[in-house]
Amino acid sequence: MFWWVRFILFSAVALFFLLFGIQEMVRAYQAKHPSEFLASFFSASFIILISGTLLVGFIWRMVLRHKEEKKT
Repeated sequence: MFWWVRFILFSAVALFFLLFGIQEMVRAYQAKHPSEFLASFFSASFIILISGTLLVGFIWRMVLRHKEEKKT
């Protein structure tokens, strides 16, 4: 049971950062100065990449664990 709670919590944190990265990307396109746009754009892209990858990985592990528990 603790395993499920932990991975659901990890997934929620990854989803939070994914949404934060998307919000930062929107703010990047509203920037007036080109250097602010570049800094915000690349940081938002990095946040989206990392959090999206972690979210997919956590969901993948939960699906595999669910399939293993279903077999036994």
